Amino acid sequence: MADKLSKQSENAPGPWYVDTSCALCRLCLEEAPALLAYNRDESAVHFSEQPETQEEMAAAQRALDACPTLAIGNDG
Repeated sequence: MADKLSKQSENAPGPWYVDTSCALCRLCLEEAPALLAYNRDESAVHFSEQPETQEEMAAAQRALDACPTLAIGNDG
């Protein structure tokens, strides 16, 4: 389970986030490329945009489900 106290600092404000346990496997990027992006130093990913539409919410959920390190969280 993602740790909301360890969020990547580059996450867009909102309920969806990636924490510091991201192993950069890139699986989430395949599921939600419009919402997730590499950090500046390319050591992890973060939510560059928060999902707004039903399609984006579904993509964010698929990314969460695909994450092998459970680094994606949703406080919403």
